[in-house]
Amino acid sequence: MYDVIIVGAGPAGLTSGIYTARGGLKTAIVELAMPGGQAASTENIENYPGFPNGVNGYELMNSFHQQALSFGVEFIFEEVTKFDLKEDVKRVHTTGQVLEARSIIIAAGSKPRPLGVPGENKFHGSGVSYCATCDGAFFRGKKVVVVGGGDAAIEEGSYLTRFADEVTLVHRRTGFRASQIALNRAKENPKIKFELNAVVEEILGSAQVEGVRIKDVLTGMTREIPADGVFIYVGTDPNAQFLHGELETDERGYILTNALLQTNIEGVYAAGDIRNTPLRQVATAVGDGALAAVEIVKYLAEK
Repeated sequence: MYDVIIVGAGPAGLTSGIYTARGGLKTAIVELAMPGGQAASTENIENYPGFPNGVNGYELMNSFHQQALSFGVEFIFEEVTKFDLKEDVKRVHTTGQVLEARSIIIAAGSKPRPLGVPGENKFHGSGVSYCATCDGAFFRGKKVVVVGGGDAAIEEGSYLTRFADEVTLVHRRTGFRASQIALNRAKENPKIKFELNAVVEEILGSAQVEGVRIKDVLTGMTREIPADGVFIYVGTDPNAQFLHGELETDERGYILTNALLQTNIEGVYAAGDIRNTPLRQVATAVGDGALAAVEIVKYLAEK
């Protein structure tokens, strides 16, 4: 029996664990993969306060992990399959056991959204990737396509120029959601070229990616671009496959919370990218994690 079980060891989950364990609560964090979430696979985080020259995502998340361990957080590396949340004692079912707790924080984050075009599944791992930091080195001296127009697409596209000879960024509009500083840096990079008002219709190849077919959204004309790899950054979807309707979500599957991060079930909170938040950044995840933890300390004290 734990005071609190936290599902997910990204920035939100790790921050929650630091706060609850430091507050004297018996705390476990359940995580399928390595601690750190998507932040751990980011080469350089430039907008996290306190690091004027940026910080490596893995190093930052490793510091979070070590701090949580220092306060006595227990880590359980298993996959969550379902919850029983209606009773006072909450149960978290994993692939290996059933865990019990008096409260729950769901901080399972989000995952890259697939593009949904022919060839994407076929070449996943054979030229199609969602993580430049993970796979960029495989494309040294080659040509790659990056799909998207947000910060992830622009920043990871710039990162890929460390390895690739040419990076073509395909975006369906002329305007970008990315920050101006990141966009300016990309536009000044001689290795990056832009295909705007264009969408990828198909990823081409035989055994490996050999190119993409793009369509001009204004004229409807299509043409092929040679490429050895395709990196996709078109948004995220919540890691909520284990909810099975237990909690209220929005139409995209993100968990609905109030201002104190409470869900529709008493004693169950959500923090970070998995909830319906307008901004998904390390800084906001940390704030969520702290708030959810403090609210749980109050909730259990009242109980």
